[in-house]
Amino acid sequence: MLYWFFVKGLGFIARMRIHPSVKGVENIPKKGGAIIAANHLAVIDDALLPLTCPRMIHFMGKAEYFEGKGLKGRFKKWWFTSVGVFPVDRSGGARSESALKHARAILEKGQLFGIHVEGTRSPDGRLYKGHTGAARLALETGCPIIPVAIIGTRQLQPKGTVIPLSGKTQAIYGEPIHVERVTSDEEITRERLREITDAITRSIASMSGQEYVDEYAQTVKQRMNEEKKCN
Repeated sequence: MLYWFFVKGLGFIARMRIHPSVKGVENIPKKGGAIIAANHLAVIDDALLPLTCPRMIHFMGKAEYFEGKGLKGRFKKWWFTSVGVFPVDRSGGARSESALKHARAILEKGQLFGIHVEGTRSPDGRLYKGHTGAARLALETGCPIIPVAIIGTRQLQPKGTVIPLSGKTQAIYGEPIHVERVTSDEEITRERLREITDAITRSIASMSGQEYVDEYAQTVKQRMNEEKKCN
């Protein structure tokens, strides 16, 4: 399988480059479905997690990663497939719902599903308000959420950097957040989704030491882009 070829084969090269360390692996269930909910600092986050987790993690990834042409496009598709990423159309509607159904199916098969709760990479290294997708999946499946703090990847791969610099990284797997599976959509309220999501981000912040910002990272990025245009 490509995933384990990466972890065991190319993973050796990656380890020599980003020197990953890990804490809290005892918090990862040895079997059964679970949601790996992490912060997001750099593209290599989705390499650090497979390198530090004893089980395969499935991720969502932008559909554009799988649609490139030429040698570069084929390499990107191979790379993301090899680390357990499946494509998601972020245009919304039925296409995005299809990705969530895929995620639920992964969890119901007893596998691990990984998600970055901020929805996008942090624009400045701080921890931003979480989206409620992980919470919804937990309520729908009854699977535990494992908060994960990723540390050091932003320094090794600043925005625009393709090949990461050499240095140290770390993944800290926190104590599971358990929720009871619901039997109807009516039981999934905005308040409950936000309560669970905020618990995830609080756990990540306590482990990573990041400053928390009660605003979505996408909103901040959009504002930053608009300010650049004005300047």
